[in-house]
Amino acid sequence: MMTRKWKGKDKIKKVDDVTLENGRSDDIIIPVMGPTGVGKSTFINIAFGKVATTVGHDLKSCTAQIQHAFCPCPGDPSRRVVLVDTPGFDDTFIDDSEILRRIAVWLASSYDDNMKLAGVLYLQDISNPRMSGTLRRDLDMFRSLCGENAEKNIILVTTKWGEVTAEVGARREHQLKSSFWQEMVAHGSRVARFGGTCMSAWDVIKPILANNAVVEAIRIQEELVDLGRMIPETDAGNTLRVALKEVADRHRRAVEGLMKGNVGNNEQRQRLKETERELRELLKQIQELKMPLRMRVKSWFGLGLARFPQH
Repeated sequence: MMTRKWKGKDKIKKVDDVTLENGRSDDIIIPVMGPTGVGKSTFINIAFGKVATTVGHDLKSCTAQIQHAFCPCPGDPSRRVVLVDTPGFDDTFIDDSEILRRIAVWLASSYDDNMKLAGVLYLQDISNPRMSGTLRRDLDMFRSLCGENAEKNIILVTTKWGEVTAEVGARREHQLKSSFWQEMVAHGSRVARFGGTCMSAWDVIKPILANNAVVEAIRIQEELVDLGRMIPETDAGNTLRVALKEVADRHRRAVEGLMKGNVGNNEQRQRLKETERELRELLKQIQELKMPLRMRVKSWFGLGLARFPQH
């Protein structure tokens, strides 16, 4: 078995980070990813027939930390299926840069311990009437984390079919497959529906179990462990930085617009204060995701680090 050494672990990992302890080499590890509120925790609990992960029932995100749950593999009880519940990149209280760090640490740690993924599930709420900017950003982040080479091991799962008519759901599913998911499907990603039952959940998982293969490495694992990069140097770090910069620009324009208005109005003043606070938080995250000059110089001279423009 190949021995890896994640050299940058001490600079990225924190004491309270969740990782897969006592993992087995034959574990069937399947991260469950997607935006906040799509039903990732619900999917895992229904699949396992028990409360294995915490479910949020209001507008607040519940899964701020990584959670993972185990159950015997239906076809081979000597092996374990490990479903990994991950937070979305629009968490109520946690910055997106911190969400990226936590997910990256979990994935890099498992890979460093020679535990490979069997596949990845990405959940999408079919009851959403449109693909908002937040949802598109989450999908972009997911693709940056996985990389094109791993997309053949991804299953794109639509949830909450009970909240739409069959006709509306089918139309939205077609739009996803023909537009937002088109490239991923072309690269081998499968599409599945989760109907809210245990049988339906295992129907979603079955292709991964039947494939009986492993993902050698998704992009973020390769970048952090094999290439020795730090998070700002990764594809996902770059994608998030660009997305946050776009949001910050919109907030900056909103602040300018509010300052031109009647700031004596209590409601207007409160909106200005809140928008300025959000802008400061965004700028803080962007700063954290910037590559230090030392890293940029190394990348310019082709020393194996990420090569992308600084924003």
